[in-house]
This record gives sequence, C-alpha cells and structure tokens, in this order.
Amino acid sequence: MKPFTFKTVLILCVVVAAIVCLLPTFFNCWPHKKINLGLDLQGGMHLILEVQNIKAVEAEVERTVQEIKKRLREKGVKHLGISRLNDNSILAKFQSGEDKSGFETVISKDFENLVTQTPHTDNNIISYKLALQEKEIDTIKKMATEQALETIRNRVDEFGVSEPDIRIQGENRILLQLPGIKDPERAKDLIGKTAQLTFQLVDEDADVNLAANGTPPVGDEILYQNKVDPGSGTSSKVAFLIQKRILLDGSLLTDARVEFDQYQQPQVGIAFNRKGARIFDRITGENIHKRLAIVLDKSVYSAPTIQDRIAGGKAVITGSFTLNEAKDLAIALRAGSLPAPVTIIEERTVGPTLGADSVRMGLVSMVIGGLLVILFMVIYYKGAGLIADLALIINIILIGGGLAAFQATLTLPGIAGIILTIGMAVDANVIIFERIREELRAGKTALASVHAGFDRASLTILDANVTTLIAALVLYQFGTSQIKGFAVTLGLGIVASLFTALVVSKIIFELVLKRKQSSTISI
Repeated sequence: MKPFTFKTVLILCVVVAAIVCLLPTFFNCWPHKKINLGLDLQGGMHLILEVQNIKAVEAEVERTVQEIKKRLREKGVKHLGISRLNDNSILAKFQSGEDKSGFETVISKDFENLVTQTPHTDNNIISYKLALQEKEIDTIKKMATEQALETIRNRVDEFGVSEPDIRIQGENRILLQLPGIKDPERAKDLIGKTAQLTFQLVDEDADVNLAANGTPPVGDEILYQNKVDPGSGTSSKVAFLIQKRILLDGSLLTDARVEFDQYQQPQVGIAFNRKGARIFDRITGENIHKRLAIVLDKSVYSAPTIQDRIAGGKAVITGSFTLNEAKDLAIALRAGSLPAPVTIIEERTVGPTLGADSVRMGLVSMVIGGLLVILFMVIYYKGAGLIADLALIINIILIGGGLAAFQATLTLPGIAGIILTIGMAVDANVIIFERIREELRAGKTALASVHAGFDRASLTILDANVTTLIAALVLYQFGTSQIKGFAVTLGLGIVASLFTALVVSKIIFELVLKRKQSSTISI
C-alpha cells in the first residue's frame, strides 16, 4: 500500500491546519486570533438593560406636534396652541370655524395615522384631542428596542470587546454579556449614553438669570454646561437659555473622530453628510454673530459665536475631555444615538479569579475523563485501543482548531460538550470494534474484518451522530449564550468524531495491517 494516498494526505492537511489554528492560543507565535473564552471562563460583565421605549413614543408625538404646526403655518391656519399631553395625546385649540375647517383638512390629508376625537367647544374655543393609533405605538416601541440593540452592538464592537452576547429579552429589555472587559464603569457609561446631538441657537435677548429663577420664555429652555477649572480641577455649571427649536441633529453625521486643539487638548471633530452640510452651511450663514449651542443629551458642550458661514459640513465639539472621554463620545456619535434612554436593571460581574478557577476545574475534569477513557480502550481492546486513542487525540485537536478557526466562544458548558464528545467518539469506535470481532470470529482475515466492520457500523454511527447534531443545531438556534457554548463544542465534536472514527481510524488500521503484512489483529 502506498504510504501517501489521497485520504492520508487529506487527513494530514486537516490535522496540520487544526494545529496551526490552535497554536496561537498557547503560544504567541504569529498574529492569529486565539480561542475566545466566555464570560464564565475569563470574567466580565453581565447586564440587563431596560429601554425606556415610552420616551420614543413621546419623541414621536413631539415631532408630530411640530409637523402639525408647520403645516398649519404653511396653510395660514391660526390656532390657540397645540401641545402634547401627559398621556401622549395631542391637544389643539381653535377659535373660529374657518380655522377649525382648515385644521380638519390638514389632519385628514397629511396625518392619517392620528385618531381624532369629537371636538369639544367651551366659551367659543374649539378643542381637538388627537392620538397615535395603538398599533403604531406598539410599532414605535418595538422599533425603539431593536434600534437600541443595534446601536449598543455597534458601540460595543467599536469598544473592542471580543465575542459579546447581545440580545433582546421580552418587549423592552436587552441582555448584554461582555467577556474580558477591563473597565466596567467606562463600558457602562458608553453603553448608557443616549448621544442625542443637536445644534440650537442661544437666546441672547432674554435674561438667563431671570429665566433660571423663574419661567423661561415661550420656546426656550434652560440647559447647563459643565465647566472644569484647569487649575483647581473643580467643576461648575453655567446656565444657558437655549431655543427649543432644533436646527440640526446628529442623525446626519457621517463621522466623529478624536482630534487635538492647539494646546493638545482632546476634542471631537464631526462631519455631516451632504444634506447635513447644506443645512449647516445655511444655519451658519443666516446666524452670523449669534451663538450656536452644541447640545449633547441636554447638556451644552460648547456655544461658540458664529463668525462666518461654515461650508464643508465640519464642526468641532470641545469640552474638558480626557482622552478616553473623547474616544467614547466619538464612538457613541459614530454608532448613532439611542432612540430612547436605557437603564441598567441587573448587573453582575464575574471576576477573573473565578473565571480562572472555572478554566482549571474544567480542564482537570476533561484531562481525567480523557485519561480514563484512553486507559479503558487500551486494556479492553489492546492494539486496536491504541488506534482509537490516537484518533481521540486527533479529535480533540480538531475541536480546538475548529473553535479557533471559527472564532467560537469556549464556555464552561462548552468544556462539558468536549467531555461528552470524548465519550461519543469512543462509543463509535466500540461499535466498530465489536463488528470487527464478529467478522474475525466468522473466520475472515484481519483486513477483510476491518473493512466489513467499518462498513457495517457506519450507518449506525451516522444515524446516532446526525440526530445528535440536529439537537445541537436546535440548542444553538434557540439557546442562551451558555447553552450556545455547549452546542458549538458538541456540534464541532460530532463532526470531528465522525471524521476520526470513520476515516482516520480506518486509514490507520489499513496502514498498520498492510505494512506488517499481518493476518491477525490485536483486538
């Protein structure tokens, strides 16, 4: 028999490839990704976030109020006030019948998604109450949760966490697991930052101190800037009277990067898309010598005076940033703002010591289990047992190489899956060996018995392993992160077991028997 057939070359290539993928996990020999360890093995954070999706509904109602006012202004229809109520309905008041008719025309034509109640008249004032349809409210809430999931996923990816587990739980909750996180507080701040960026004019005609101590003028609001004294390090809040009208928001951003000013202090440079650049050009051109506030999450970061029209769609956000704060702000702006605030309702931290203990106990159990199986096979099946043990070692190498190649995450249940796979791999060899023994007792030669034993056992082994593989796929599809870790190693183990039991073991048997020209086999 030729020592290098197609099958032997294939086996050697597969084993070498698995070793190449596996080596970086144990040695820093070349820049290749290692096997990722799960939260339970390397430590990290487990968070459950609650999306305040009712805020998304409130924001949608507020936008609808502004759209109604804009359409009425375009049509020349006067009103006595249009506002959002606490139950997220809209109250609109009119005095004349002509304005009432114009309002009804605008609503029926441009706002078909609103449910309008019968108008109420009191002292010649006609009041309408409008509300979003329940179906639309449910859709807004669902989309807010899904958008929050994607935004948080983008932020975590840019933050550099390996193999995070992020998924929706229930209607408005998000499960977040961050293995190997080194700075939990920074991660929480980044994840929870709403990052709603707006550009609004400063109202310099009214007295900000009177407004702060009383009621701001209609259309204005009081916002604060947090200023840090570079000498003493103390912080103070500076009040600004800001016009509520949003001239430009962060939805038109295309980029946000950390830059440094002339004093080498970090700042965040932002760039808008073509539409945003046109709007920013118009805003700066129409408001020269006025102050334009850059507002993030209802906090004023800076309020520079516009000296000239700014073309190109680029601006700078300055503040008393540390380098990490500037980096996190840039990440949040690039990933996009959250559609609604999120709150942390559950937090658990797994320390690296506990993770190391889990790894050690898991590896010890795997080694002990593997050694017991190897010892049993040698005692019970003699020489054939050695072949099975060699195939078993190759099986474990293939699983490790598969985990590294596919960048799967190894968890504690995943180690249990490897241990289970060791038993299943040996089970396949037991079936084959018993068939070979039957053929030998029937008087066949050793080589003929090996061929017949593998042929007769293959269908049974395939049937048992394929059904288990289907179960592993279902566990991966519908299981949580821990169960997924078990399913991944189990699935890889099944594929590796089939390969080593039906291909590798048979080739080794043939090589041994044909090279020694032996008519007997130690089994």
